Amino acid sequence: MSSNDSFNTLSTLEVNGKTYHYHSLPKAAAQLSELADIDKLPNSMKVLLENLLRNEDGETVTKTDIEAIAKWLHERSSDREIQYRPARVLMQDFTGVPAVVDLAAMRDAVAKAGQNPNQINPLSAVDLVIDHSVMVDKYASAEAFKENVKIEMERNFERYQFLRWGQHAFENFRVVPPGTGICHQVNLEYLAKVAWTKQQGDKTYVMPDTLVGTDSHTTMINGLGVLGWGVGGIEAEAAMLGQPVSMLIPEVVGFKLTGRLPEGVTATDLVLTVTQMLRKHGVVGKFVEFYGPGLDHLPLADRATIGNMAPEYGATCGFFPVDQETLRYLELSGRDADTIALVEAYAKAQGMWRESGDEPSFTASLELDLSTVAASLAGPKRPQDRVALPQLGAAFDLFLESNGQASETEKSQPVAGTDYELSHGDVVIAAITSCTNTSNPSVMMAAGLVAKKAREKGLQRKPWVKSSLAPGSKVVTDYIAKAGLTQYLDELGFNLVGYGCTTCIGNSGPLPDNITDAIRAGNLTVSSVLSGNRNFEGRIHQDVKANWLASPPLVVAYALAGTTRIDLSSEPLGTDNDGKPVYLKDIWPTNHEIAQAVQLVDGDMFRKEYGEVFKGDEEWRAIPIGEGETYQWSDDSTYVKNPPYFTAIDQPLAAITDINKARVLALFGDSITTDHISPAGSIKADSPAGKYLQEHGVKPADFNSYGSRRGNHEVMMRGTFANIRIKNRMLDGVEGGYTLHIPSGEQLSIYDAAMRYQQEQTPLVVLAGKEYGTGSSRDWAAKGTTLLGVKAVIAESFERIHRSNLVGMGVLPLQFVDGEGAQAHGLDGTEQISILGLSDELKAGQMLTVQAAKEDGSTVEFKVKCRIDTSNELQYYRSGGILHYVLRQMLAA
Repeated sequence: MSSNDSFNTLSTLEVNGKTYHYHSLPKAAAQLSELADIDKLPNSMKVLLENLLRNEDGETVTKTDIEAIAKWLHERSSDREIQYRPARVLMQDFTGVPAVVDLAAMRDAVAKAGQNPNQINPLSAVDLVIDHSVMVDKYASAEAFKENVKIEMERNFERYQFLRWGQHAFENFRVVPPGTGICHQVNLEYLAKVAWTKQQGDKTYVMPDTLVGTDSHTTMINGLGVLGWGVGGIEAEAAMLGQPVSMLIPEVVGFKLTGRLPEGVTATDLVLTVTQMLRKHGVVGKFVEFYGPGLDHLPLADRATIGNMAPEYGATCGFFPVDQETLRYLELSGRDADTIALVEAYAKAQGMWRESGDEPSFTASLELDLSTVAASLAGPKRPQDRVALPQLGAAFDLFLESNGQASETEKSQPVAGTDYELSHGDVVIAAITSCTNTSNPSVMMAAGLVAKKAREKGLQRKPWVKSSLAPGSKVVTDYIAKAGLTQYLDELGFNLVGYGCTTCIGNSGPLPDNITDAIRAGNLTVSSVLSGNRNFEGRIHQDVKANWLASPPLVVAYALAGTTRIDLSSEPLGTDNDGKPVYLKDIWPTNHEIAQAVQLVDGDMFRKEYGEVFKGDEEWRAIPIGEGETYQWSDDSTYVKNPPYFTAIDQPLAAITDINKARVLALFGDSITTDHISPAGSIKADSPAGKYLQEHGVKPADFNSYGSRRGNHEVMMRGTFANIRIKNRMLDGVEGGYTLHIPSGEQLSIYDAAMRYQQEQTPLVVLAGKEYGTGSSRDWAAKGTTLLGVKAVIAESFERIHRSNLVGMGVLPLQFVDGEGAQAHGLDGTEQISILGLSDELKAGQMLTVQAAKEDGSTVEFKVKCRIDTSNELQYYRSGGILHYVLRQMLAA
């Protein structure tokens, strides 16, 4: 706790006979004239203020930092850098495995240096939820869940063995075993406390529950009044090891909600509307805080749905203050009475309790009348591209036109062994999946009710649709069963396939061979409809070009229709048992029907499912684990390998010098996402990663996914920049991870070219347009970049997390001057790039000079801004990365 307490804020709070110590915001306001109107300070900013008051030490947090938050109230913005310390860290297994690999490698490095490897332990509470590994191999059968779990355990045995070792080897580290739920939903329903407590000596301190997570959708927890957002795995590891999160005091955009949602409109429709509005406004790097009377009628699950998609609208977080609805949800989800009492007392004592008429001061504000929200989807390849339900068919036709297929609207392809044909726009995947919606009882019950009404009218899903149900926790299947809706979902093929993040992250599994053959033979642009939050091209399935985000009940409806080239508001889904047309309105439940079903959800369900959440089933507990403080790496493993990051950690730091005569590894346009950069989804047999695995005795059928092999740097670096839809502008008309090797002019995979450049001792740079690195906060987008030999990325703008991750792996992010870019300077990727002005005197935000020597002998010179934004980041870069910095600090202590 605060060792300075310049504003004498330490106070006590009595709750149910127990004394809690805390740092009082009202006391700080009494001493700081700028905080006289502290009630006007956004609640999310109050959380940051409390964090600084509690951690004031005169070094990482100073009195001036605290005063900067106070000044924010009048200026609504600040360029002040602060050091923020979240209470805990949340991980999923895709990003968690490489984090634990790095911790294990750090233990090896410490042991090699002759020191105690037990120095390497999380200092903050860490929870890792295994939720990203289950794939939809089996579906539309009663045995699908059991069979998928069996396959998952077989595929991931090495990874799970490694995590079991970590569970026992590291202190302050808990693992939620597979088959339990999605990390964000487990966090919402169980892990989050809202008011966090910490024992120090004989005193119990209370503070806001705060966290960072290795999944960008960590933001879901903001719906519960818990401030949290996604960071790269690298940054999360540093937070685990006691390093503060370096950040600029953010702008806060207020989003006022009024009215209430109309009949037939879901939380999904609302979040797609919010996403579109905030994307248009521009909130990258900012907090968004929701307020207004509309919150009085907005259930906690709907708030969580909106909080979940903060990465899609570009914000750091989408925050909802604590209020009566928060307490109601805590009670519903089985939290104990003392916890609920503490949350209420603490929030009110700190002025963090929302009342209906509150009007905080924001940097800027938007407003939405909930009654104006209409049924909609988003797609075909970006979550912010909302399409009203009646316009979907027209939107698909425009997409066909953009693909040069405008003349093929009537095209179809026979499907071998069947009596039907596939056409453009047909739905081949319909998935109720992802944390966005499966935590929300209203939309899940609505999906079940649509299924029930559809079956009663004799409707069935179309035979070419791969349907699946992957809830975020076992509570969901409990309440669907209690409502008597399971059988109807099953009859439509929406059988349980697993508890995890499946289709939304590319774990959609294979399509039937005859469907795949028809798609490829006809060059068909087919669709998926999923209740997820991500639909970037190439993400859901390599053969599915159009991907639409929709509410769970709409997912069911499109499985019945079998196509996205339809206006469901006016065209029939099919015919009933009497041959009469059935429309969406005929099977859509009323709000009253949904509310009645939702009332069946109770706290006993949560208490039952989370009673032994860390224990796992017999198969998990039977996994053998090695003993010892350091991990016994296996040379034969193709899942977990000791990474090469710390091989020179015992050597003196090298000086920062100019980058001379670098080659361009790739030249990209705008909106290159981390889904384009980072290895994800299936591994192709003829890819560099596929060839590596086959060379090591792994058959293509056993490749598993890139995500499952994130603990093996050899696989992951081969899959970096290997997305099948990525477009390198150095090549005309070529999609996929290829580039030109200069000066030979050979077209090679990006990995093979990078390895040749390394043999030639040639440094590399990447050139890109706007919004480079948007998408999931994936550590491998940065790790793979550095392992390929890339020294700098020069882009027109960066996404917040990826820019930070590049610095964290020792890659220099540089930004073109506004209005400039590769095209403006006539760069085509054949140039030799020199970056001048780098030295040990480098400053955050410094302007540097780039010289691009062209093949004709001419040179283009231009300025770029160093996007190392803070002094802390500069220390990380000088050390070769954030983990190198932490490790060197430990070894020097």
